[in-house]
Amino acid sequence: MGQRAIVGKWGANLAVRLPRDAASAAGFTTGTAVDVEARRGEVVIRAARPRYTLSELLEGSSPEAMREAFQWGDDVGRESVE
Repeated sequence: MGQRAIVGKWGANLAVRLPRDAASAAGFTTGTAVDVEARRGEVVIRAARPRYTLSELLEGSSPEAMREAFQWGDDVGRESVE
C-alpha cells in the first residue's frame, strides 16, 4: 500500500500534498506538469507528455530537406514541384 496524504483546500480547489518519497519515485519536482484523470473512486496523476505545435515540429525543415529524406520516385503527371 502507498503512503497516506490528506486532501486540503487551496483557494476554491482541493489539493493533495505528495509525500516526498512518492514524488521522487514518480520523478516529480516543483513545476512538473501533470495530467489528472478521475476514475471510479480514484484520481490518477501522471507526468504530462510534451505537446508540440506544428510549427515546432517543422522547425528547421525545408522542402529540400523533405525531398532528400524520402525517395518519392520519378514525377508522373503534373505533380512536379519546382
